[in-house]
Amino acid sequence: MEKDSRPNWDNPMQFVMACVSYAVGLGNVWRFPYLCQMHGGGGFLIPYLLMLFLEGLPLFYLELAIGQKMRLGSIGAWTAISPYLGGLGLASVVTSLYLCLYYNIINAWSFWYLFHSFQSVLPWADCPINSNQTGPIEECERATPTQYFFYRETLDISSSIEENGGIHTGQALCLMLAWMITYLFIVRGVKSTGKVVYFTATFPYVVLFIYLIRGVSLHGAINGVKYMFTPKMEQLANPTTWINAATQIFFSLGLGFGSLIAFASYNQYNNNFERQAIVVALINSGTSIFASCVTFAIYGFKATVNYENCLERTRLLLLNTFNLAEDSITIDNTFEWIEKLNTTYPQQFAQLTHKLENCDLESELDTAVEGTGLAFIVYSEAIKNMPLSQLWSVLYFIMLLLLGMGSMLGNVTAIITPLRDFKVISRMSNELFNGLVCLFCLLLGLGFTTTSGNYWFTMFNDYGATFSLLFIVLIEVITVSYIYGIKRFEKDIEDMLGHRPNWYWKIMWAGTSPLLLIALFIFYIINYIQGGTPTYQAWNKELVTALVDSLKMPQGSVLGPKDSLLTKHVLFNPKRNCEIILIVL
Repeated sequence: MEKDSRPNWDNPMQFVMACVSYAVGLGNVWRFPYLCQMHGGGGFLIPYLLMLFLEGLPLFYLELAIGQKMRLGSIGAWTAISPYLGGLGLASVVTSLYLCLYYNIINAWSFWYLFHSFQSVLPWADCPINSNQTGPIEECERATPTQYFFYRETLDISSSIEENGGIHTGQALCLMLAWMITYLFIVRGVKSTGKVVYFTATFPYVVLFIYLIRGVSLHGAINGVKYMFTPKMEQLANPTTWINAATQIFFSLGLGFGSLIAFASYNQYNNNFERQAIVVALINSGTSIFASCVTFAIYGFKATVNYENCLERTRLLLLNTFNLAEDSITIDNTFEWIEKLNTTYPQQFAQLTHKLENCDLESELDTAVEGTGLAFIVYSEAIKNMPLSQLWSVLYFIMLLLLGMGSMLGNVTAIITPLRDFKVISRMSNELFNGLVCLFCLLLGLGFTTTSGNYWFTMFNDYGATFSLLFIVLIEVITVSYIYGIKRFEKDIEDMLGHRPNWYWKIMWAGTSPLLLIALFIFYIINYIQGGTPTYQAWNKELVTALVDSLKMPQGSVLGPKDSLLTKHVLFNPKRNCEIILIVL
């Protein structure tokens, strides 16, 4: 009787939209393009699509089947399978809670940038003037205007995690706004969420399509698109390429959080979730590729602008040093003149060696960026150079907000749904209980708006869910295959769909997917052990060092004095294979 009285989606399309809105998130825009760039461009699509069918799709199907069959949240669903598995559902709720605490701060940053986009000159386009009105602020000059605006204006970041200068009022208000909107989206449970997902799932595609049209028309965009689709097949021999492909599929689909189980629990019992699982998984992966085309068009534009600016600085240096006619050296023949002047005036040219920059378009394109560095620094850098930059800024940050809010709907639902299955909580109204959950997350999340909050954000992002999610999903697939039993699971699916799953699904559940998850789990443990002393990157306005972590420069790269103002502290390990090199001249 309780299950029959459970609210349902108004129609199957609402469920599909909810899954798309949840699965298609910020990772599609800022993580997948980075992996393509790091692991062979178009060649990365081979392991990525293989992992989609070997790991992502079977596990996505499995979670939807469990939710629709049990018509309960993660805790109730796993308890129904076995009384000893209630802790598995609880682990999903706790993991989703971790994610909710810090994920909405990204939406707060998006609000902050959106509000600052309505200015005649974007505030990250130029350095602000110092208090003496004699020139730009020195800290901004040492970095770049976009880095300064993010680290100093947006975060007001401290120089280490131990230094806490209090709450950033602007960020706290933006975080409060983000949680208020999240609450309005979920206030009446599935009834209100079902209406919202139509917008959060579709509008980002409108913005991406507009950006694609604008992106490919930008000067130098074709350089970025060519770079993406030029496969480096030698990367396929690198085990890390395959591991990152599997990891991206796993996290992009949102497996293990309990959100998919919660969403599916509101389906009609005979809903065709098999077809929906395939559709949503393919849309998610297609979106990653589509977003990469947009991102690499922006990459190409930014890289070409930086490359040509470097050539222009070199051209002016040569003209001034050798008293040449203004039109004698152009951007196109700069390298010819460098060779000619080096041959003609070797002694005079030798004195310029330390002033000449190494202008290389390929090196600019090789500079891979992910996460907040891509979303709030690289994109902002490109946007400020576009005509009508305010328009493109508004569109971009609205898109980020909708992607983030769509994911938040799934994250909060993964907490609320299983808890409301308990009789004590079920007596409370949706409005009151959902409000208490949002208020609780808001109060704890205020810690991320402090001056050291970004360091805590990075810690939560890197360590809050990785191990736990891998472990949760591994236990899920082993439980269904070997404790609950494949044959019993087949009968449940037949009861719902009218047919049994084919051999592909059974092979994946019983063998391939568990083995892949075990391999991923072992990889993360070994990588963590071999990582050495955990460290983190910290902004330091006094020192000029290289931002290797955010810019992902290969070791041995020549780094200029404006790459960043970051130093290294011992606490936890940042991205792998990165090293800070401080050269004293």
